[in-house]
Amino acid sequence: MRKSLALLLILFFLTASCIMVAKPASSSADTAEDTWVSKAPMHEARGRLGVAVVNGKIYAIGGSSGGGEFVDTNEEYDPAMDTWTFKEPMPTPRASFGVAVYQGKIYCIGGLAGVEQNPYKRLSSGANEVYNPVTGEWETKASMPTPQEGVEASVVGGKIYVIGGNSSVNYVYDPATDSWDTKAPMPVTPHLHSGWSCTSAVVDNKIHVIGLGVNGAFHVIYDPETDSWSSGALKGTAYASAGATTGVNAPKRIYIFSADYTLWELNPPSITNLIYDPASDSWAVGASMPTGRANAGVAVVNDKLYVIGGATLEIGMNTHASAVNEQYTPVGYGTLDPSDDGVAPEVAVLSPENKTYSDTDIPLNFAVNEPVSWLRYKLDAENVTEVSGNTTLTGLALGAHNLTVYATDASGNTGTSETIYFTIAEPEPFPTALVIAAVATATAIVSVGLLIYFKKRPSSKSRASAF
Repeated sequence: MRKSLALLLILFFLTASCIMVAKPASSSADTAEDTWVSKAPMHEARGRLGVAVVNGKIYAIGGSSGGGEFVDTNEEYDPAMDTWTFKEPMPTPRASFGVAVYQGKIYCIGGLAGVEQNPYKRLSSGANEVYNPVTGEWETKASMPTPQEGVEASVVGGKIYVIGGNSSVNYVYDPATDSWDTKAPMPVTPHLHSGWSCTSAVVDNKIHVIGLGVNGAFHVIYDPETDSWSSGALKGTAYASAGATTGVNAPKRIYIFSADYTLWELNPPSITNLIYDPASDSWAVGASMPTGRANAGVAVVNDKLYVIGGATLEIGMNTHASAVNEQYTPVGYGTLDPSDDGVAPEVAVLSPENKTYSDTDIPLNFAVNEPVSWLRYKLDAENVTEVSGNTTLTGLALGAHNLTVYATDASGNTGTSETIYFTIAEPEPFPTALVIAAVATATAIVSVGLLIYFKKRPSSKSRASAF
């Protein structure tokens, strides 16, 4: 009996020790703040690529390969599985383009492209190509007014702002109408070297553009609501890439990652992780990337930052494209931003109402009790549609409909309106038959009246005899 009990205890401790050994070694590093973890690299090494996040998946698109040629490669990264999968290539091979996500689609705008007739010639591109991860298809949209390379693309209020590059341009693209407009240009002139003039990130609906210009470092802030620019605290760096945390899992900050090659005599280059706090307009320094890279792509998933690809510099000034994928857990991870009150916005739909309409165009008017960063509505079983404010629902089908409006504040709290149920009924036809009948009746009455009048009226002979 004692031997059996001892054997059971030995088996228990062996099992427990195996369980402890089987625990992933990187689990603590993945959550410890201001630390880096290496993840699965891309299949194809690339620099100056576009990186975007849709539904928790990261897409690494385009860029320039180790040989310097532009590529159309499109790879999808699953952070949960730490795996990469090739997807449908981009129609136009490009590098140094702006990338933005709107309504689950990835917009790749501008950049630097090759010339088919001369592979050694490079030209700025105005291409605007959109990838749908659900269908795996690309679609061509209206091109930029003028071709630009090295641009930054940011989404605010349902519009895509394309800024910088090889000029001070500030274009805004409206996905709903597939049209472009021009806004107030940057108050600084960026350096005319593609791929490193500036980088950008959005915090609280304001676009921070940071980089080096012809007159040195700059940090300018664009407010789309007022179409105006202001200045932020300076911290210049070249060949930089930026990402912003949301305040949900980590405080709101802008992270600038770079390997500064501006001082060519330095080897290795200065590798930096600069942290900007918008609330205090101040900079701090975080743990540097394990692998120094320039012109990398940055993706943010659940407030963790992934620095993907880029270019490395070796002795002799030879640059090489990189496939490296390193995950950074930011400072203060696991701490809510102080500005987050934890309360979702309140949304009230003013129009439509719970009633029947005879018009197929109905105003959508709603009120929200606090500033928000994202507005959208869901009509019936259709996909959620993003809006920047009150709008009009056009071309509604006859029959019953239901509508819900959603509002998300800057801290990620989402409020939902009551669902409105309304009906579009076919307008009553114009009562033509009644009008004809009424006209006929009125005509008959007038005719009878005239007949009686003329019958009672004395004849000319009778009138003559009266004198």
